[in-house]
Amino acid sequence: MTDSTERTKRQPRTFRRWIRAGFVVWAVLAMSWLADSVRTRGVDENLLRSNQQVSVLNDATGLTFLPVSTSDHTGLVFICGSGIAAEAYAPILRPIAQEGFPAFVIRLPYRFAALESHKHMAVDRAREVIATHPEVTRWVIAGHSLGAALAARLAHSDAGSLSAMILVATTHPKDDDLSFLHIPVTKIYGSHDGVAPLDRVLANRGLLPPHTKWVEIAGGNHSQFGRYGHQLFDGTATISREEQEALTRSAILQTLAEVGGHK
Repeated sequence: MTDSTERTKRQPRTFRRWIRAGFVVWAVLAMSWLADSVRTRGVDENLLRSNQQVSVLNDATGLTFLPVSTSDHTGLVFICGSGIAAEAYAPILRPIAQEGFPAFVIRLPYRFAALESHKHMAVDRAREVIATHPEVTRWVIAGHSLGAALAARLAHSDAGSLSAMILVATTHPKDDDLSFLHIPVTKIYGSHDGVAPLDRVLANRGLLPPHTKWVEIAGGNHSQFGRYGHQLFDGTATISREEQEALTRSAILQTLAEVGGHK
């Protein structure tokens, strides 16, 4: 065999190796970018510490904000969005506990809940919170993005244990018909959300009950519902993150107050 023939045979193998190496590099860079885009940032550490008003509990399954003193029996279960840490929602949810409503933030298994079994685990975590806190007699289920989809799933299967539902920045429900629900339902969306844009959100409105309350965060996008980076395909917000958080918190508090009889 001549040297030229051997070189000719080696060239395709070398090319394939370069293709494989290039794919590996691309995959590593893509995963690194994705991890950074959902990394928690800008959360005041004091929001994650207990004080005289709020007791903070932090473990592998969730983040809990418990009011030290409250006469209310209404609680919030909030399921995280895909890849988003529970801590990213502290600026919105800790002040809710300061108003007297316990808030339980459910972490997604393996952060992204990529498998169907992971999604079932997240819903079961929400069920466990409800089952282990009998002092709370009225439950509001909520979530952001994928977390909202899972909240809708829980409402479909466990409607009798819930007093209200809040869906934040999601096109769901898409698979479950929730039009039968008699509990208060609130849908919160950002006008500049590129991940769950309004046209896709409205496409599924027939699966929600007619009494659903729609709350637009004018100028808000998908990524500013938590303290993390800018998600791929998201729009550009025209309001500050703090303003979007305040408007979202106000809508959540209004639902909690209505359920608790404090209109």
